[in-house]
Amino acid sequence: MKIVIVGGVAAGMSAATRLRRLDETAEIIVLEQGPFVSFATCGLPFYLSGEIAAKDDLLVQTPAKLKQRFNIDVRVNHRVTAVDSGAHTVAVQQPAGLATLAYDRLILAPGAKPVMPDLPGLEKATNVFVLHDIPDLDEIMARLSTTAARQVTLIGGGFIGLEMAEALRQRGLAVTIVEQKAHILPPLDEEMAAGVEAELVAHDVRIIKNHAVKGFRQAGRLLILDDETELKTDLTLMAVGVRPATDFLASSGVQLGDHGGIIVDEHYQTSVPDVYAAGDAIEVTQTLSGQSAQISLASPANRQGRQVADNVAGYPRQNRGSIGTAIVRAFGVTAAVTGLNEADLRNQGLPYKAVHLSGDDHASYFPGSQTLLLKLLFDPATGKIYGAQGVGPAGVDKRIDVLATAIKGQLTVADLPELELSYAPPFGSAKDPVNLLGYAALNVVEGISDNIQWYDLQENEVAGRQLIDVRNPDELAQGYFPESRSLPLDQLRDRLSELDPEQAYIVSCQSGHRSYVAERILKQHGFDVVNLDGGFSLYHTVRPDELLYD
Repeated sequence: MKIVIVGGVAAGMSAATRLRRLDETAEIIVLEQGPFVSFATCGLPFYLSGEIAAKDDLLVQTPAKLKQRFNIDVRVNHRVTAVDSGAHTVAVQQPAGLATLAYDRLILAPGAKPVMPDLPGLEKATNVFVLHDIPDLDEIMARLSTTAARQVTLIGGGFIGLEMAEALRQRGLAVTIVEQKAHILPPLDEEMAAGVEAELVAHDVRIIKNHAVKGFRQAGRLLILDDETELKTDLTLMAVGVRPATDFLASSGVQLGDHGGIIVDEHYQTSVPDVYAAGDAIEVTQTLSGQSAQISLASPANRQGRQVADNVAGYPRQNRGSIGTAIVRAFGVTAAVTGLNEADLRNQGLPYKAVHLSGDDHASYFPGSQTLLLKLLFDPATGKIYGAQGVGPAGVDKRIDVLATAIKGQLTVADLPELELSYAPPFGSAKDPVNLLGYAALNVVEGISDNIQWYDLQENEVAGRQLIDVRNPDELAQGYFPESRSLPLDQLRDRLSELDPEQAYIVSCQSGHRSYVAERILKQHGFDVVNLDGGFSLYHTVRPDELLYD
């Protein structure tokens, strides 16, 4: 059997090597349009920063090594320009010219390509780049080494934009991020992204939100925003997302979806016979919502490459979709997300509740513990876990990975307290933050606790609820809510007579834990009360200007 694979890197090379392990007799040809067939795309920003010292460390495999070990015919600088599914051939632009190559089975893994907006003046700009592969990296490095670049502008505040911001600041450049949405890191909710933004600002990264780029002037050295603000820039990096690299399939008969990705069935077969697809170029099902999505991440691409190889070789594997789990470092802070966020849930009309938890990455009494913030989104009726987010200096990756596994395993919030996670003081706590998150969510599901979110506070106060702050008096020096009433938790039982049984209340503390205790006391004495989830600390992160300070 002659199997042709379009595209290397993650999905393509995973498919090629898996196919060889399953079938020693197959002829396997990989066509890669670039000069490198297997490299660490996610490592590019870290070479730019200098953390990865040698560029060769980014090269995972070479055509020669793949030929030697796997007997795979890897052809770099071979760009597929068309697919004739009826004739079972592909048109290939190769160094020697245009050629036609026949196949018995075709696997499409062309990946995605950076979005380059059609902006006035961009065609004349000589200093606008993207970072998607090693040739892109070489161009940026050459520009930085041959010019006196000092000011860099990043268009897009997503994961790649943040990694690039850190890398360029480490090189001593002035960095500005322009993000058209209301907050950076749109996959995270606003209050979770706020901590990351604070870390960037603390490292002198300028952030402009709620504005889009309108165009370029002066050969790209002047960037114009939608409010006519002018930004001088020596180097501009576009990081506004990617789209499937599927233009060459226009007349192939291969069906594309709303996102421009290849539509595949549960076994990665396309709409035409003997043609399969995997990786960033395909439309996937968001497992939690059941909707079609574009999830361009390395881990799913590698998994899909292996699974498509199994299907081609006769070992049925089901395409179960993806939930979307991602992580990024911004200087001393890590941010991670899995599953759906609040915007997703609202857009899809799904009922949900949220809980936030501030916890230590390991036992607080052991030296070096640091606080992380976790958020869990779930169905208030069934406890189904919709998504989770985490931000903090340490331990975020571990917790989000556990929660992503829980989602894939279809666990509910009731299962989280049952997870037996490794514990010793240097590594964790006897009650891990994931366990505690489950307890908090289960209290909401079972009606033991009723919470409101930071963005619900003003609406509840307008509706007549009074806020009781149960922190100690010395804590109020950090700031306090307007029109709130101070009533320390340890005095609450003795001062119940000061409260009006006909008045509805909100209770708040620093993080939401002590106020939960206050909520339970008040409810059992007949009061109508809700807990401000995340407490003062979370509100202060998002809306510090709305608080009072002595």
